[in-house]
Amino acid sequence: MTWLSATLLLFLVMDPLGNVPFFLAALGRVAEHRRQRVIIRELLIALAVLVVFLFLGRYIMQVLGLTQPALGVAGGVVLLVIALRMVFPSREHPLEEAVDAEPFIVPLAIPYVAGPSTIATVLLLMSREPTRWPEWLAALFVAWLVGAVILLGGSFLHRMLGARGLVAMERLMGLILVTVGVQMLLDGVAGFLASHGA
Repeated sequence: MTWLSATLLLFLVMDPLGNVPFFLAALGRVAEHRRQRVIIRELLIALAVLVVFLFLGRYIMQVLGLTQPALGVAGGVVLLVIALRMVFPSREHPLEEAVDAEPFIVPLAIPYVAGPSTIATVLLLMSREPTRWPEWLAALFVAWLVGAVILLGGSFLHRMLGARGLVAMERLMGLILVTVGVQMLLDGVAGFLASHGA
C-alpha cells in the first residue's frame, strides 16, 4: 500500500463528512462560543488514541496472540458492518449516540473519530509493514488534519449542502467503504490460508 492510498483509506474510515451531523447533534447543548474548542479537544484526544494504537498495537496483538490474518478479517467485518449501516441506516440502531451534557471523549473522540474501523486500519498498516511507520504516521496525521478541517467547518457544510446533501455524501462514502471492507476481509482470509498451507 502506498502512502497516498493509506491516507485515503484512513480518511474514508474516519468518515468526517458522515460525522458532521453527529457532531452538530452532540454539541447541541454546548454554548456556541465553546463548540470549536470542544471539537479541537476531542480531535486531539482521538489523534492521541490512534497514535498509541499505531505504535503499541502490534505489541498488544502479540500479547493477545492475535495474527495479522485475524486482524484483517476482524477489521474487514467491522468495516463492512459500519459501511452497511452508513448505506442503509436503521432507526432502531442509529449510529448517533445520545449526549445529555458537554461531550468528553465519548462519543466525539471515541467512537466517531477513533472508532473500531479506524483503530483496526492503523493496526493492520503497522502489522503488515512496521518499518514504514513514518509513512503510516504521516498518512494518519494528514487524514486526521483534513477530517479536522471538515468537522471544524461542520456548521458551514451543513448550511451549504443541507441535511440531504450530507446524507448523500455519507452513503457514497459508505459504498466505497463496503468495497474496502470486502478487500480487507479477502486479504485476511487469503493470509490465513497461505499461513496454513492451503
